[in-house]
Amino acid sequence: MKFSTPLHVQTVYTKSVKEQLPKKALLTPLLAFSALGLSAVLSVVPQAAASAANVADVAQLRATGLCRACDLSGANLTGEHLIGADLRDANLTGATLSYANLEGADLTGATLVDADLSSAFLTNAVLDDAVVQSVDLSDATLIYTSLENAVVNDVNLAGADIVNTPISIGGSYDQ
Repeated sequence: MKFSTPLHVQTVYTKSVKEQLPKKALLTPLLAFSALGLSAVLSVVPQAAASAANVADVAQLRATGLCRACDLSGANLTGEHLIGADLRDANLTGATLSYANLEGADLTGATLVDADLSSAFLTNAVLDDAVVQSVDLSDATLIYTSLENAVVNDVNLAGADIVNTPISIGGSYDQ
């Protein structure tokens, strides 16, 4: 598994792990083992998972695929299947969408600043009027991705597959 964000490592030692963990603990991956009668839980949580994303908005997106003008800033949506999702005007600042399937997703007017979309699948996605700044699109697939009137700056496209998508490499023709 590849993490591009800093990791937070948390270790909890207890005799009964189940009783001590918060009900909404973000524990991925969870490793439990027994040593000298104690149980240990090792939790590796990407920093993005602990940030300001609106929990209700994340749950709504996962349940319905509809999240217009949602606050998903800092959300960890790694590997999510968001095919055809409505993310118009959503705030995805600092969000992690690596390996996410955003085929046909509508991100019109969305804000993607400092977001991780490495290895994401963006075929037929719409990012018209979006702000795409300091975004990691390395190894991503962008085929027929629309970026009409989008502001695109400082984007990592290393290893990305880009077909019929209006992204150019380099500066303006005036230079």
